This record gives sequence, C-alpha cells and structure tokens, in this order.
Amino acid sequence: MFQTRYVEGVGNLHPRDLNLEMETSYLDYAMSVIVSRALPDVRDGMKPVHRRVLYAMHASGLTHSVKYRKSAKVVGEVIGNYHPHGDVAAYDTLVRMAQDFSMRYPLVDGQGNFGSVDGDSAAAMRYTECRMSTIASEMLMDIDKDTVNWQDNYDGTTQEPIVLPSRVPQLLMNGTMGIAVGMATNIPPHNLNELCNGIKSIHQCPVPVLSQPDQPALWLFGFHKSLCFLLL
Repeated sequence: MFQTRYVEGVGNLHPRDLNLEMETSYLDYAMSVIVSRALPDVRDGMKPVHRRVLYAMHASGLTHSVKYRKSAKVVGEVIGNYHPHGDVAAYDTLVRMAQDFSMRYPLVDGQGNFGSVDGDSAAAMRYTECRMSTIASEMLMDIDKDTVNWQDNYDGTTQEPIVLPSRVPQLLMNGTMGIAVGMATNIPPHNLNELCNGIKSIHQCPVPVLSQPDQPALWLFGFHKSLCFLLL
C-alpha cells in the first residue's frame, strides 16, 4: 500500500484505489450533469440555463411591457452574473426560447431574425432584440416575496433563485428534451387549456389510495376518462 507523501511544489499526495475513485468521480459527474445541466427541475420545468436567462431578463426589468433590448446585452447579463459559460450557448438558448416552432408557448418575445423552421440560423446577437413574453412574466410573478429559495451565484457576488415560482405548468406546457448520464427525458408539449382542465379534474375527483396492489392505470382509463389525455 502506498502512503501519503509530500511532493515539493505539488503538496500531499493521497493514495486512492482506482475502482473507488472511478465510482466516486463518475457519480459526482453524473449528478452534476443530471441536476445542473441536462434535465429540468420538475418544480418549474426549467433547466439551469433557461432559468438564468429568464431571471437575468427579470432582474434587468426586461418584462413584456417594456421596449425591446439588444440580445447581446441580455447574453452579457446571463454569462456575467449567473451562467459562466460561452456566449454562444447562452444566445442559442435565448433564440430557442423565442422560436414558436421550438416551444409551443415561447418564453421570450423576440424582434428580428430568430431563425426559421427550415433550419435557417438566427442573426447575430448584436442585431436581434428581445424581452420576456407575457406568459414568462407569470413564471416570475411574486419572486421578490420570499416565495422560493435562493443561492449564491458562481462567484458569490449576487444571488439567483434555485427554482422559479411559476404559475404555469411549464414542464408539461412546453415539454422538454434532455440527455444526461444514465438517463434521459423526452416530454411532449401539451395544450395549456387541457392542462388546466386536467388539474381541475384531479382536484375535483382525486385518484383514491388503494390498500393493496391493483391496476390503477386500468382504473384511470376505465373510470376517469377525463385524465386519459394526460396519460397518452
């Protein structure tokens, strides 16, 4: 067995079993990708980069009722305060959130060339302008009233919300796609009126708790047809 030893200019070297190190490091990496990058949080249906784009626009006062602002300025706020990655990744996210052919209910109201369904790319961020859409404003409503938990940003100079206090079911409304480590997600978008009807139906007639194993899916399809559209 190797012993801990000191190396000049490096510091202490601690021996580690290769199998244990691979298991620990891979698990840490997998959890980082799953939680902080590739998959959305079910509470607000947002991935971290999408959440940071919306919050950066909200913090800048770029709501749906003000005039448009250059996309480059929004991207600068995002990568400078909340998302320490490349400007291309942040702008691509903003562009997708403004495309009505990419999201059923766009969260960004864009002005300018934001691409086309035929594959044409968006104009450079210095040419396009944007602001939050009306429905995006509902996702940040009452965020300043201690409705969600906060965390320090990457350099500790400010804070950002862990989740958004969304008033709309974003995860089902717009759906999502993501490939993480060992798991993936692919949720199709849904009509907002149908989602509201489904939520209302669940409140009026909740699914009973069964005292023993049964076939609840068959019960839902047989006696609770109002929820079928959510299960298809």
